[in-house]
Amino acid sequence: MTKEKTVKDSVVIAEVQLLLAEKRTSLSVLRTGITVLILPLSVMSFLIATEKYYDFFNTLHFMVPLLLLNFALIVLGAYLIFRSLRRMHHNDLIIKQLKLKHTIIGELIN
Repeated sequence: MTKEKTVKDSVVIAEVQLLLAEKRTSLSVLRTGITVLILPLSVMSFLIATEKYYDFFNTLHFMVPLLLLNFALIVLGAYLIFRSLRRMHHNDLIIKQLKLKHTIIGELIN
C-alpha cells in the first residue's frame, strides 16, 4: 500500500467514526425525547387515578397551567424524537454511501 492510500483510508475511517459518534448522540436525544414524552403521560395518569378526591372545576386554576405544561412537554418530546430519528437516518445514508465508495469501510462495517 502506498502512503497516500493509507492516509486516505485513515481519513475515511475517521469520518465514519465521527458519523457513528453523531449517531450515538442522536440515540441519547431519542432517549431524552422518550423520557420527556412519558412525563406528561404519567402525570395525567396520576390525575385520572386520583380524580375522585378533587373536583376538576374547583381546581381549574391549577389544572389549566398543568395541562399547558403537559402539552408543551409532549410537543418537545415529539420534536426531539422526530429530530433524532431524522438525524440517524441521515447518518445511516452517509455511512452507506461511504461503504459503497470505499472498500475498506465495507470490510469493517456490516
